[in-house]
Amino acid sequence: MTMSVLQCAGLLAVAACAGQPAAPHHVAPATSLAAADWTRVQFFLDSALADTAAPGAVLGVSLGGVHRYYSGGHLGIDHPARPDSSTVYDLASLSKVIGLTTAIMMAVDEHRIDLDAPIQRYVPAFQGPGKERVTVRHLLTHSSGMPAWRALYREATDRAGAMALADTTPLDTVPGVRMVYSDLGAIVLTQAIEHIYGTRIDSLLAQRVFGPVGMGSTRYLPPADWLPRIAPTENDPWRGRILLGEVHDENAARLDGVSGHAGLFSDARDLLAFADWLMSGLGVPGAGRPPGAPEPPRSLPMFIRRQNLPAGSSRALGWDTPSGMSSAGTLLDSTSFGHTGFTGTSIWVDPTRGLAIVLLSNRVHPTRDNAKWGPVRRGLADRVVQSLFPVAAQ
Repeated sequence: MTMSVLQCAGLLAVAACAGQPAAPHHVAPATSLAAADWTRVQFFLDSALADTAAPGAVLGVSLGGVHRYYSGGHLGIDHPARPDSSTVYDLASLSKVIGLTTAIMMAVDEHRIDLDAPIQRYVPAFQGPGKERVTVRHLLTHSSGMPAWRALYREATDRAGAMALADTTPLDTVPGVRMVYSDLGAIVLTQAIEHIYGTRIDSLLAQRVFGPVGMGSTRYLPPADWLPRIAPTENDPWRGRILLGEVHDENAARLDGVSGHAGLFSDARDLLAFADWLMSGLGVPGAGRPPGAPEPPRSLPMFIRRQNLPAGSSRALGWDTPSGMSSAGTLLDSTSFGHTGFTGTSIWVDPTRGLAIVLLSNRVHPTRDNAKWGPVRRGLADRVVQSLFPVAAQ
């Protein structure tokens, strides 16, 4: 099993939500990333892969601007190569935070969007009983009253038709009273961003985020020459083939592969660089960002803070926060934030420890009927913390 240590930019932090963020309280690790004993981490991941939790996986950890990677397994049933830190995975719902939420943060910074304005201000086609009460904040916290999902790909024939169906889907409840994780809400927010900036979200993110931050392996619609390093996903009954370089999510496929809820592809190196870029603006010790990269969104501290909407929800704005039984495990600090993706991906950041954990897999290959991956996310997060911060783990 090979591991590498790379130098990159800094660490994520939580701070005040207005003005220049103050440096967070920082907890120093008991050991460096290079000197830590990773035996428990490696054994746990290798055992999970041997138990068919996923064909293969890549773990990336950032601490103090230093990166470490560990991979295991193979790309897929017909792809015996071992994945590594440059293997590209379908991020699924990580698209909601790496892409869509970042775009909304930019729009907030630029006074182009008001979180407490009705979403109808930006998406006039969002119509139906009670929808005039749905705000941008409701959609970001999954408390809009919209249902979780609808098979848009079976009802619509093109991107415009799928978006129109999302806009006219009736609410299940009044806004603000229940948290229901909703892809449909993210599709509505995609339209808001595309209306505000006058361009499709893939072009916007490439120009404003991925390109400037140096994330050369992150994009929608990966080109054909990337195929040898892309991990396959499901043998999809709808499309009648194993998907390789095509978005796994059916509704995203109907949206031409480009949506705020799914569609991004990336590798572990880029996702740690993204985490470091965000962290660089928050005063975490050792933080830095690539030369020429723009400043991270000033509104980030507000977006990573739990909103308590509705009361008791773990959701921040776009991001999630630890809830005890989530993919964050049990040892990350309460200020941590992260997200998961259906294909087997996750990112978690503990700002008080200056720690970012990225876990990428294709657990849906060759079928999504595989429920073994959830405990792997939690277990790995705990073991990473135990390896670097044994006092906290006790």
